[in-house]
Amino acid sequence: MVIHSAPRRAAALIGALLAGLLLVLTGCSTGAGQKASSPPTVSGVPGSPRVPGWAKGMTLLPAGMLPPQARDTLRLIDAGGPFPYAQDGTVFGNRERLLPAHPRGYYHEYTVPTPGSPDRGARRLVTGEGHETYYTDDHYRTFKAVLR
Repeated sequence: MVIHSAPRRAAALIGALLAGLLLVLTGCSTGAGQKASSPPTVSGVPGSPRVPGWAKGMTLLPAGMLPPQARDTLRLIDAGGPFPYAQDGTVFGNRERLLPAHPRGYYHEYTVPTPGSPDRGARRLVTGEGHETYYTDDHYRTFKAVLR
């Protein structure tokens, strides 16, 4: 009997590790996917930075953690262009109502090139007149507040 207990313990340990990994991957251990009033998080950055008012309730993303193409687009925005797409700088209507409500013309959108995409792709930066910046990589279904 002593000979068989080691494999049982090893199997129990592996089972417990797999269950823990499953919880982490599905987000169950952190309550991911809940839309309750959880505090904003910074994607991939530990700690709790000061959150600007316009970003409250959103996932935060430091500009340095944007994809390289998005950082390039930010530099073009800051320089005032030139932009590679005719649609860059046009008014973003916020029809999805995922960004704070403002009068039409407050927000402008810019293409973030997607390597390998035959068209403009789904990635955009949206800026507001109050110097706020938002990033979407799924064509306006979700946004992250970009901390600059």
